[in-house]
Amino acid sequence: MDDSAVAERIAVIGVGNDYRHDDGVGWAVVAGLVQRGKRRPLPHGTRLTRTDGDPTRVIGAWDGVRLAIVVDAARSHPGRPGHVHRLRLDGALSQPPRAVTSSHGFPLEDTVRLAHALDRMPGDLLVYAVEAADTSLGSGLSPQVAAAVGPLVHRIEGDIVRHVLGGR
Repeated sequence: MDDSAVAERIAVIGVGNDYRHDDGVGWAVVAGLVQRGKRRPLPHGTRLTRTDGDPTRVIGAWDGVRLAIVVDAARSHPGRPGHVHRLRLDGALSQPPRAVTSSHGFPLEDTVRLAHALDRMPGDLLVYAVEAADTSLGSGLSPQVAAAVGPLVHRIEGDIVRHVLGGR
């Protein structure tokens, strides 16, 4: 494959688990982008992926892309379920907002450190962490988190368009 084609790719990675309520928010956002793409296609080279958060799968999903957007559920204390945190990691490791952590056993920060060590970071990394209300066993998002999905799909569309047009 031509290197310039690889360099222009965009990956949106939904991290989650549909069987742990709000932990499925990353997958719900990817599903929203798939539905949106049926009406108005996303730019050529945009890849939509769902993963359980395993570091090798996350790194594999963003390997070789120019922009990676990761969407994951987060726990925060005190929490505001449905609140969306937007973090841009520009090559340097940065800390997530205090008291906001991934809902998975392997924090995204550790995945980023591993990717740095392996020299497999995307050109730009944008993370959306959606505060969860309920990550217990069961299906379906809480009302607060479900309400955040549509606006977040729209926001990510804007990020993709700005990236394609050369902005950040």
